[in-house]
Amino acid sequence: MMGKHLVLVGGGHAHLTVLRQLDRFTQAGHEVTVISTNAFHYYSGMGPGMLAGTYTPGAIRFHVRKMVEDRGCRFIENNVIRVDPGARRLFLESGGDIPYDIASFNVGSRIAFASPSEADSQTVFPVKPIENLMAARAQVIERLGNGPLKICVAGGGAAGVEIAASLSRLVRDTGGQADVTLIAGSRLLHRMAEKARQVALNALSAFGITVREGVRLSRIRRQQIELTGGEVMDSDLTFLAVGTAPPPLFLESGIPTGPGGGMRVSRHLQSVSHPEIFGGGDCIDFAPSPLARVGVYAVRENPILCHNLMAALDGGRPFRAFSPQKYFMLILNLGDGTGLFIRKSRVWRSRAAFMLKHFIDTRFMRQFQVSGESE
Repeated sequence: MMGKHLVLVGGGHAHLTVLRQLDRFTQAGHEVTVISTNAFHYYSGMGPGMLAGTYTPGAIRFHVRKMVEDRGCRFIENNVIRVDPGARRLFLESGGDIPYDIASFNVGSRIAFASPSEADSQTVFPVKPIENLMAARAQVIERLGNGPLKICVAGGGAAGVEIAASLSRLVRDTGGQADVTLIAGSRLLHRMAEKARQVALNALSAFGITVREGVRLSRIRRQQIELTGGEVMDSDLTFLAVGTAPPPLFLESGIPTGPGGGMRVSRHLQSVSHPEIFGGGDCIDFAPSPLARVGVYAVRENPILCHNLMAALDGGRPFRAFSPQKYFMLILNLGDGTGLFIRKSRVWRSRAAFMLKHFIDTRFMRQFQVSGESE
C-alpha cells in the first residue's frame, strides 16, 4: 500500500497523542506534516499560574517543533488561512499551499471580543493564546515599578476569576500597588452553582479585587474602558477573558460549521461533509451534542483522534466514537495556594483542592513532555 500524507494543523491538546506517536504513522509508510503558528504549545490549564509566577513558561509548554522533527516529520511554523476541501489543499498565510490526503485541525479558539478599541497591544491582553500572558506578566512588573496601576479584567467566567486572582498574587509578590477590577457580565460564574459564585466572590473580595456584576465591557480606549450604559473607568492594563470562538477558517472555507463557528464533526471527530478532515478541541462543533470549551474534552479526544486518523490512512479499520462525559470536575487556581473545586453542586475552596489541580496538571505535562521538549 502506498503511504499517504497526513497534515496536522495546530499542536494543541487534542493532537498530543498523535504527536507523541508519530513514529507509528511514519513506520506505516505515511508522511506527516505539522503546521502551527508557534513552535511551542502552552497548556491553558496552567496559564494563570504562569501569570502569577507559580509556574515558569517552560513548565507549562510542549516543544511541538522538537516533538515533530525528532520523529522525522516536517514542521511548518505558519498559519492556515483557507482550506480547499475539493482539491485537498491548505493555503498558508505566508503564501503557498500544502496538499493532504487526511487533515486534522486543532487550532483552538480566540477571544471573541470585537468591539472598537483605541488601545495598543502593550495595554490590552487577550488571555488566549496563552503565550500572551508572558508579555502581560512582564508589562505588569515593569509598570508597577513606576507607581500604582489600575487593572481591569473583562469576563466573569472561570478564566476571568483565575486571571484576576493571579494578577492580585503577582502584584503582592512584586511589592507594588494596583486596583484590580473584574467586569463580570451578568453574574460571576453564571453557568455554575450559586455556591461557587459566593465562594469566588468572597475570595476575590479578600484579595481586594472589585467585582462588577450586571455590566459588560463595550469599548477599550487609551488608558480607559467603557462599560455598557456608558460608564467610563480608568484602566492602565486591560485583560480580555470574555468568551472564546473558533477562528473563521472553516466558515470562510465552506466547511460546515455549528452555531459558534466551529467545524461540525460526527462522533468520530470527522467532518460531517468531508470524511478526510478531522478535528478536536475548541475549534470543533460536536454534532451529537454541544460541548463546553473546556480542556477536559480536548484531552479526552486525544486517543480517539489518534486511532481514527490511523484508521482513515490505512483503511479497513473501524473508527472509534468519542463519548463525552456529562459532568466534569473544574478546579480554579485562586493564586494564593488554594483552589476552588467545582463539580455539579459540590463546591469548596482549600489548599488540598489546589494541590489536586497541581497534581493533575503536572501529571498531564509529564505524559507528553519529555526532557528537553519544554526548553
